[in-house]
Amino acid sequence: MDTAIGIAVGVGLSAACGFRVFVPLLIMNLAAGAGMLQLPAGFAWLASSHATIAFATATVLEVLAYYIPGIDHLLDIIATPAAVVAGTITTASMAVDLSPFLKWTLALMAGGGMAGLVQGTTVAVRAKSAAATGGMGNPVVATLELAAAMGVALTAIFVPVMAIIGVVLLLIFFFKKLLRLVRGKTEPA
Repeated sequence: MDTAIGIAVGVGLSAACGFRVFVPLLIMNLAAGAGMLQLPAGFAWLASSHATIAFATATVLEVLAYYIPGIDHLLDIIATPAAVVAGTITTASMAVDLSPFLKWTLALMAGGGMAGLVQGTTVAVRAKSAAATGGMGNPVVATLELAAAMGVALTAIFVPVMAIIGVVLLLIFFFKKLLRLVRGKTEPA
């Protein structure tokens, strides 16, 4: 796999980790097991049957937990650093033919950073949804986040450049919304 394409796949999967931590890891695991992704020797464990069981179990628990009012907000406390770690791992596993220093620097900054930005945005959206709907809108947000995690992860594997473009556009959209929200609260009435 070309290094640039590998990095695009890794960063795309990292962005998906910001929506749901384990969904992209499970998709990556299944794709590697099916021969669609080539993982370096140090990351072959990501394609193991043990990892499939662990990622599938964690995915089901994570997805269900986001539909329980109150638990969804508590889960964000755990999911935020976990998303950064998962994003770092996914990018590092796909950044082949780089020196270890460059690989891990790129993985932490691009992969972990992208996962953290997306996760932070989803936390803000869920908080706004909870405030506006008393938490009743959060299952809709959870469903959209799950769909985004699956869509971005699958796009990252099959059309990596498109995934990066989509993630950048999505972040621009969310940052504009967040900026409007912040400006709206700070401007005098």
